[in-house]
Amino acid sequence: MRLLARAPNPLTAPSNSENLSGLRSFARKPTVPIAKTGSFRFKCSAPGVADLHPAKIGKRWMEYQGCRDWEGLLDPLDDTLRREILRYGEFVEAAYRSFDFDPSSPTYGTCKYPRSSLLARSGIRETGYRLTRNLRATCAVRLPRWARLAPDWMSTRSSWIGYVAVCQDRREIQRLGRRDVVIALRGTGTCLEWIENLRATLTCLHDHDDVTDDDTPMVESGFLRLYTSRTANFPSLREMIREEIARVVETYGDEPLSLTITGHSLGAALATLAAYDISSTLEGAPMVTVVSFGGPRVGNRSFRRHLEASGTKILRIVNSDDLVTKLPGFVVEDGDTSADGKSIRVAGMPQWFQKSVQDARWVYADVGRELRLSSRESPYLREGNMATCHELKTYLHLVNGFVSSTCPFQVNG
Repeated sequence: MRLLARAPNPLTAPSNSENLSGLRSFARKPTVPIAKTGSFRFKCSAPGVADLHPAKIGKRWMEYQGCRDWEGLLDPLDDTLRREILRYGEFVEAAYRSFDFDPSSPTYGTCKYPRSSLLARSGIRETGYRLTRNLRATCAVRLPRWARLAPDWMSTRSSWIGYVAVCQDRREIQRLGRRDVVIALRGTGTCLEWIENLRATLTCLHDHDDVTDDDTPMVESGFLRLYTSRTANFPSLREMIREEIARVVETYGDEPLSLTITGHSLGAALATLAAYDISSTLEGAPMVTVVSFGGPRVGNRSFRRHLEASGTKILRIVNSDDLVTKLPGFVVEDGDTSADGKSIRVAGMPQWFQKSVQDARWVYADVGRELRLSSRESPYLREGNMATCHELKTYLHLVNGFVSSTCPFQVNG
C-alpha cells in the first residue's frame, strides 16, 4: 500500500488533467483559467476570489495564523484565509517542482535550481520572499548487502526536501502585518523515504523507548527518523531547521515575526514535528503555524497535548476521500478510554483486538483544526482514483472551490 503520494507533475493534474498551479493568480485576475480533465473541462474558480486583489491582513495577522484556532473563519471559509492557504500551497508546489525526481539523472534527489531563482523558475513569482536555506532529510534505513547491487537511486539516503524563505518585500510585509518566515516541505520522493513511511509504530519522542505510559509523547517511527537522522556529510533536518530559525529570530526578532511551516503528505508530517520542536526548544520563538495538506497522522494523544501546550497552531487541510489522511494506526479520542484512562475502547472491535492495538503502539490522535474537503463534491474529480485524491493540486482545487459545509464546492463561470 502506498502511504504517501508521488510528487505533482507540473504537466498533469487530477485525473490526468493539466496543472492547477497558479491559483494565487486567481485572486488578482478577473479571468479564470480552464483546465482539461480527460474528456471534460473544468474551471478552477473560487467564489468571491477570482476578481479580488490580495487582501491586506494587517493587524489581524495573528487571527489568520490561528491564535483563536481560526474560529469563524473555516465554515464558511473566509476568502482571505482561502487566499493564504492557496499561497502557502504554492510554496509546497515550488518544492515539488524543484526536486529532481529522475532516477537516471546524475543530480537525482537534489534541488534543480539555485536558491536565488528557485521560486521564479518553479513558476512562483512575485512572492516577496527570499530563500535563505535549503533543507535535506536523511533516512535511517539500512539496506541488506544484496541491495548494494541495486541502482544507486534506490539507496539514496539523504535528499533535498524543501527550503526556508523569509519575506523581504516591504509592501508584502505591510500587507501581511508582519515579516513571515516559510518552511516548505515536499512529500515522499525517494525509495528509502517510502520505506521509512512504513515504520508506522509509535516511538517515544524524547528518547525514552522503555516508557509506555499514556502521558509520554510518541510519534510515528519513520517520520521521527527522517527528522532526526544525519550522515557524516549532512546534518539532520532537525539540526538545519533549528540553526536557520535561530538565525532568523536573532536577525528579525525585534519586529513582528511569524513562522509558517507548510507541507504535503510526508512534508505535512515533518512540518508538524518541526513546529513542535521549534515551539518547545527555541527561546524567543515566534508564533508557529502549520498549514498541512493531505498529511498522515503523526503521534498519540500525549503528543497532541504537548503540541497544544507549546502554543503551536495547526490547520490540517483534509480530503475525506484521501486514504493517507486516515493512516497510520487507529484514532482514539478521550471518550473512547476506560474509566482509569489506561485502556482504549473502540466501538465494534473485540476487546482482545483493542488491547493488541494499544500494546503494538498503534493508537494515534489527530491534531489541530481541520478544514475537511471532498473530491466527490467537485464535478471534475468524481472519477478520480486514490492517487488523484491525494495529489497537492487536488487539494488546491478543492480549497479554491470550497464555500462551506452546506456548499462544499461551487464553480463560478
